Amino acid sequence: MEKQPQVPEVPHKEATLDKKPITGELTFDDKVVQKIIGIALEEIDGLLTVDGGFFSNFAEKLVNTDNVTSGIHTEVGKKQVAVDMDVVVEYGKDIRAIFDQIKEVIAREVTKMTHLDVIEVNVNVSDIKSKKEYEEDSETVQDKVTDAASTAGSYLSKQTSKAKRSVDKGIDNYQEKTEPRVQ
Repeated sequence: MEKQPQVPEVPHKEATLDKKPITGELTFDDKVVQKIIGIALEEIDGLLTVDGGFFSNFAEKLVNTDNVTSGIHTEVGKKQVAVDMDVVVEYGKDIRAIFDQIKEVIAREVTKMTHLDVIEVNVNVSDIKSKKEYEEDSETVQDKVTDAASTAGSYLSKQTSKAKRSVDKGIDNYQEKTEPRVQ
């Protein structure tokens, strides 16, 4: 057997580089943490909404919005988060249990996604409503205009159909009267 020439082993480029730590800093805007909280709170039974105050609620009455950060105020540091919010709770529900769930969900989701410690969650119950009352109050001007336009559209469509039938009937009557009776 022929002896193969030995090829010297070349060290990998990675092995020859000095491993220097990469420095940098990770920070989060308040709105990022607020959005995490807003989405997480959707799973809590009995929590109807986070109340954003008069101007926020007024804007939400005008148009449909998906602003999950409304009414959530945070103070985000390098290692910790503090949260303040006003909420509307469903009538008949255990408010203390809802508060405990809010704290647990916020701490779990914020820590899981950001590795920040939630050190404080302050919740002010600003209102209490039945589910039906909340749904009625949640109808926006945009919803009302859309419903009115839909109703008006249906009405106009029916009226147009009636007018068309009347015109067709009139044409038929006219044609009957203008045709010679005898041949």
